[in-house]
Amino acid sequence: MSRPGAGLVRALLAEQHPDLARLPIRHVTRGWDNDLFRLGDDLAVRLPHRAQAAPLLAHELTWLPRLAPRLPLPVPVPLRAGEPGAGHPWPWAVVPWLPGRSALLHPPIDLGDAATTLGHFFRALHVPACAEAPRNPFRGTPLRARLPFLDERLTRLEAEETDLPTARIRQRVATYAVEPEWPGPPLWLHGDPHAHNMLVDRGRLSAVVDFGDITAGDPASDLGALHSLLPPEALPGFAAAYGVTLDDPLWRRAAGWAVCLGVAVLGGPDETIRPMGRRLLERGMSWPPQAPPPTRDESIAE
Repeated sequence: MSRPGAGLVRALLAEQHPDLARLPIRHVTRGWDNDLFRLGDDLAVRLPHRAQAAPLLAHELTWLPRLAPRLPLPVPVPLRAGEPGAGHPWPWAVVPWLPGRSALLHPPIDLGDAATTLGHFFRALHVPACAEAPRNPFRGTPLRARLPFLDERLTRLEAEETDLPTARIRQRVATYAVEPEWPGPPLWLHGDPHAHNMLVDRGRLSAVVDFGDITAGDPASDLGALHSLLPPEALPGFAAAYGVTLDDPLWRRAAGWAVCLGVAVLGGPDETIRPMGRRLLERGMSWPPQAPPPTRDESIAE
């Protein structure tokens, strides 16, 4: 499919939401699944550009209006639903325009503050899901289910003669995968909460976006993705706000997910986020983080 433009968006709006059709339209970005257009000052249009994205957008249309009221950060709750039309074959949506820039490219000024904010956000999101929650074979599953996919990605990277220590990666994730599985009911998950799916406005974390992979399951996959933004020294603040200690087996499974996600990003086509893949891989492989050396005064006291 050719890249959609403002003319297509205006035609869709004229057909289905004519009260919005006269607003200014500007293309903002093209993600893996959707093109994003700004619509006037306060709205945006998310337009899938491949068939695989259509059911993901449908998940957002169905579930975000139900989940958003309890979340302490803004999320892109769909305001209007769009149907195929004007030559566009898939559903689309009008969402609020959320100000900010990618946290991957423009990190928060205070990562400790961001960690606490995210701890409260994911504590509010990670509650037992209903039986009708979407299922996603790539997120929220037992970590051992990811081992074949990890092996496939690593084999592909080996063929490209990368410098990754692939044998050590396989071994480390295998040790994480034998940790006790999630003992509770499936929890609501974002599905893909890496740093590029968070917004920063005026130096502070301002929104969490792109819930297309929303699902239910083990929260370790969400926490693993957070290593893309939060350094080890910020994690105690996150854990305190989230309500789980850093020695919980959840974090070892999360480290395994961080490695799996990092390898996936490094093997993907988007060069913009490959540094994030390396960060995920390094932080997952080095879990638990080493404690900082004692200060001179602490050494004397001992």
